[in-house]
Amino acid sequence: MSATSPSERTRVRRHSERARYDEEIVHAILDEGFVGHLAFVDDGHPLCVPMLYARKGATLYLHGSPHSRVLGLAGEGARLCLTVTLIDGLVLARSAFHHSINYRSVVIVGAGRPVTDREEKLESMRILVDHIVPGRSADARGPSDGELKATEMVAMTIEEASAKIRTGPPMDSKGDLELPAWAGVLPVGLVAGQPIADEYNSQPLPDYISSVVGRDPRAALRSDPEPA
Repeated sequence: MSATSPSERTRVRRHSERARYDEEIVHAILDEGFVGHLAFVDDGHPLCVPMLYARKGATLYLHGSPHSRVLGLAGEGARLCLTVTLIDGLVLARSAFHHSINYRSVVIVGAGRPVTDREEKLESMRILVDHIVPGRSADARGPSDGELKATEMVAMTIEEASAKIRTGPPMDSKGDLELPAWAGVLPVGLVAGQPIADEYNSQPLPDYISSVVGRDPRAALRSDPEPA
């Protein structure tokens, strides 16, 4: 993935001043999210499905079912496109036209392949569990042989990528600045609620869970971008 030469597929055209192509920002956004939307073409028809993912280096691991169409296409070397968007705030302007959203997003283009090596599959599943809840894989039982067969992982190489980021207040027209309407940004984000133990639970709440209650569980991963 190049930090200076985006392809025509991934070049940001509208509001190009919000574009970022450096690897560090792309990876930071991917690492803070954990649900992406994967687009592909199957039998001439475009499809887009939500998928859990995790990153290791320049490889994304996507969680799927053995009956998933994505798996079959990945085995044929199909081109895939994954998008991830993080919403940071609702931008409320004085005019409806200038309302917006503060966000960080990435578009990834690359080839997919099924993960068939047992050790890589086990590792990819561990990475996924710890990506969603850091520290969880040390507590949870690993997959049995039957569970391995019932779960498929697709590895997607990050070949091309672009990020797009909006931050800051509304951009009202000068003539609207005196209108009697509140304007500004309403921050939004993930907040971990109070954990609910199931009826069979007999264990104390682990520190890696209690430490994020009442706050954004992904906040430690965030690297705030410069305003754009």
